[in-house]
Amino acid sequence: MYFGLANAEKNRVISVRELNFSVKQLLENNLPLLWVHGEISNFICAASGHWYFSLKDEQAQVRCAMFRHKNQYLEWKPNNGAQVEVLALPTLFEARGEFQLSLEQMRPAGTGALYEAFERLKIKLESEGLFDAARKRSVPLLPSQIGIVTSPQAAALRDVLATLAQRMPGVPVVLYPAPVQGEGAAQKIAQALQTASARAECDVLLLCRGGGSLEDLWAFNEEVVARAIAACRIPVVSGVGHESDFTIADFVADQRAATPTAAAQLAAPAREELLHRLHHAGQRLSRARLRQFERAMQQLDLLQRRLVHPAQRLQQQAQHLDLLQRRWYLARPDLARLDACGTEQGRRLHQTMRRALERHGSRLESLRQHLLHLDPQRVLARGYSMVREESGALVTDSAGLPAGARLDITFAHGWAKADVREKG
Repeated sequence: MYFGLANAEKNRVISVRELNFSVKQLLENNLPLLWVHGEISNFICAASGHWYFSLKDEQAQVRCAMFRHKNQYLEWKPNNGAQVEVLALPTLFEARGEFQLSLEQMRPAGTGALYEAFERLKIKLESEGLFDAARKRSVPLLPSQIGIVTSPQAAALRDVLATLAQRMPGVPVVLYPAPVQGEGAAQKIAQALQTASARAECDVLLLCRGGGSLEDLWAFNEEVVARAIAACRIPVVSGVGHESDFTIADFVADQRAATPTAAAQLAAPAREELLHRLHHAGQRLSRARLRQFERAMQQLDLLQRRLVHPAQRLQQQAQHLDLLQRRWYLARPDLARLDACGTEQGRRLHQTMRRALERHGSRLESLRQHLLHLDPQRVLARGYSMVREESGALVTDSAGLPAGARLDITFAHGWAKADVREKG
């Protein structure tokens, strides 16, 4: 129940709890969330994870509390003497009757202006279309060379190199060195991006930096870096800071990764995954070849059923001859003449059957040879081979093959991989 002090009955006696509760309600209902600047002192991190400290200036101080469910999202821990800006609700700690600030957010002093500059540049570049999805390019599936723009001393570089070595150990890496924080870092990063774009020796660029405060990451919020990314002719993957960090570079890049390691994972597919996909592709090819051979055998069976065997044809002719002989006998023909005629016809029939047998035998052999020529395995056994790009596409012309392209070659027995060194 809320007891308004202004409306309290003059002679009514209230408890201390009621008094403190009324004061708390007055504060929270009449003072909104506000930003307060000051210096931290008497900082305590309780076993519960809550933070308690005083915020002071030259003339006053106020107690502050920032509870664990709020401070767990900060990527830095304050200490005594730090100048900070806090977003807080003025309130009263009823149990002790102490005025205090209940903190929602905290940032190093001066970052408010940085946030405003960040939002202004974001709105400007977005209105120019630099964030549009239509202008972003996809990262190549199998890069032949990967570029990294970062500081040679950055811990993120070691993580990226280790990830690339694990996932695609055979892919060369080119480092375009640039400082990632401090005065002039933005210009150096932009120059490194321009150098990589001009040399065009990589298929993808990783723009990397480990986590840090807003000031630490500020070089990646500069307009000169954003425009260098947009102008780069190579797809750029941004891996700056931690998952919760967002920079202008993230919005302009072709792809944004949560961390430098995640950027390396985007640029380099796992070797085991590629081998697994290659194995399945080989299995599909084998099954397709087997189905083709089975179809050829089935077609041969169909053709064989359509052919009349010469022995069957001979039997049909003999039955017909017997029928004619019975008819002649019933008609009492001239036996001598009929015998001579029968002998002649028998000779002709024999010749006809022999020619038919030879003709059908030749036809059957021709069909068998034709079917054998259709057998893919026979083609490979004659010294031919099947050449495919790593994507699975058949290679029929060397004109479209770049130097260094990886090829899969299938022989009659086994397979091999090859790199293109020369072509004609």
